[in-house]
Amino acid sequence: MNKFNRRQFIALAIGSGSITAGTTLWFKKSNSQEYRTKESLNSPKVYQSQDGLLEVNLEANYTRVNLAGKTAYLLTYNGQIPAPRLEVKPGDRVRIKLTNKLQQPTNLHYHGLHLPPTGKADNVFVRINPQETFIYEFEIPSTHKAGTFWYHPHVHGYVADQLSGGLAGLFIIRGDLDEIPEIKTAKEEFLVLQDFSLDNQGRLYSSDYMNLMAGREGNVITINGQINPTFSLNKNGLLRLRILNASTSRFYNLSLENHPFYLIAMDGNTIRNPIEQTELLLTPGQRAEILVKGKQTPRPYRLLNLPYNRGGMGMMGGGMMGGRMGGMMHGRQDFNNPTVLGKIQYDGISEDISLPTQLTSINNLSKSDKTRRFTLNHGMFPGVGMAFLINNQPYDHQRIDTQVKVNTVEDWELINTGVMDHPFHLHVNSFQVISRNGINEPYPTWRDTVLVRRGETVKIRIPFQDFTGKTVYHCHILDHEDLGMMGNLEIVS
Repeated sequence: MNKFNRRQFIALAIGSGSITAGTTLWFKKSNSQEYRTKESLNSPKVYQSQDGLLEVNLEANYTRVNLAGKTAYLLTYNGQIPAPRLEVKPGDRVRIKLTNKLQQPTNLHYHGLHLPPTGKADNVFVRINPQETFIYEFEIPSTHKAGTFWYHPHVHGYVADQLSGGLAGLFIIRGDLDEIPEIKTAKEEFLVLQDFSLDNQGRLYSSDYMNLMAGREGNVITINGQINPTFSLNKNGLLRLRILNASTSRFYNLSLENHPFYLIAMDGNTIRNPIEQTELLLTPGQRAEILVKGKQTPRPYRLLNLPYNRGGMGMMGGGMMGGRMGGMMHGRQDFNNPTVLGKIQYDGISEDISLPTQLTSINNLSKSDKTRRFTLNHGMFPGVGMAFLINNQPYDHQRIDTQVKVNTVEDWELINTGVMDHPFHLHVNSFQVISRNGINEPYPTWRDTVLVRRGETVKIRIPFQDFTGKTVYHCHILDHEDLGMMGNLEIVS
C-alpha cells in the first residue's frame, strides 16, 4: 500500500529550449499534420491524423517557459503550456511515443475516450520510469462519439504533482457534431483552464499536507498559458467555445458578462438540444462545449469565474474549514468576488447565424442488471493516517475493489458523507446521470465525471461495453485521488 505523505516537488531544472514567436507553420511530420493555430508564444501545436493515422512524439520534461509574459519553470509535453492538441476521427489509428525526461515515473491517460484499459491503450498501470520511452498504439472505435477529450499523467502517487505542474493536453475527435451547419459556421476556440502555484521567481511552491488535503489551488490562473486573454466574436455571429478544466482541484463556475450561452456538449458527449444557461460549473477533468451569440452592443465582455464553495476539511476539531483558507493556501478561490479569466471582444460583423435546434438523439438506459453503493469520505486509517476513502478503504493497487461483467448495465449510487464536494470519474465507459438525492434528472445525460456534493447521493447508470481488463474510478480532485480516493475496477467476460 502506498504511503500517503505526499512527495514534495523537486527543484525544477531549467530547460534548454526557449519558445519564440513566429509565423504560422505548416509541414508534414510522419503521418500527422502539425501546425500552430496563432502567432503566440504559448499557442500549442496541433497534430491532426493523416490517412487514418495520428503519429506523435511527446517528451515530458522540466522546462523554462514563457507563461503570460513571465518566466516560469513547469512540467511540459514538448515544452508547451498547454500541451499539443491531438485531433483524430473515428476509426483512426493512434501511435504516441512518450519519452520521460522527468525525475519521476509517468504515463498517459486518455480521459473520456472509450478504449481498452490494457496493453498499449488507456492503461493507467503502465509505469514509464525516468529516461525511458513507451509507445502507445490503439485504434479509435469507428462508432466513437465526436467530442472534446484530453490526456494527462496517471501514475498513482504522482498524478496531482504532474498535472499541477502543467502536464495536460486536448484530445479531439472530429465527427457528426462538427458537421451540423450552424456549428460548422461558428468560430471555434479551445480554452484550457490551468492554475499554478508559483513564487516570485516563477517556480512551483511545495504543497504542505493541509494544502493537499483540501486540494491545491494555484495563485496564477491561465487560459491557454495566458492571463486574461481576449477572444473575438462577430456581431450576429456564433462563437463555439470548447472548454477543459485541466486544474488539479479548482472548480470553475463560469459566466459571460451580459451574455447567455448555449450548452451543446458535456464531457465529450453531445446533448439532445442546446440548453440556455447563465452559469456553468466545471469540476476538475470536465469539459463543456458552448455557443455564444453575438447579440450585444460591441465592446469587451468579461468571462468570469463566479464564487463557489466546494467545502473544506474538518480535521482535529475543525482545524480547516472550507472557504476560509485564503491566507493559508497559495490560491484558494475568493468566496466573495468573481475572478476575471478572459474577455470576449466584438470584432466585425457577420450575417445573422441562428442557433441549432436539434443536436443528436440519446437512447436512455431504462434498466440495470445490478446496483452497487459507494461511500465517499475521509478519515483516519491504520498505518496510513488521514486519507480519503471509498467504502471506508484507501486505495490499494493490489486489491480488486469492484468486479463487473462486460456488456452488462449497472447502477452505482455515489454517497458523499464527507464535508467536501467530490467529482467522481470513471475510466473507459461513460455513464448516464439518473438522479440526485432521489430526484430523477429531467433527462439523463452522458458523462465521464459527475459532481457529488457533500451530503448528496447521485445515481449513475453504466453500460460496460466492448472492453475487458483492469481500470480505475476515483475522485478527480487529484490530490484526493493520490491520497486514497480511488478503486480498482475489473471488467470480466
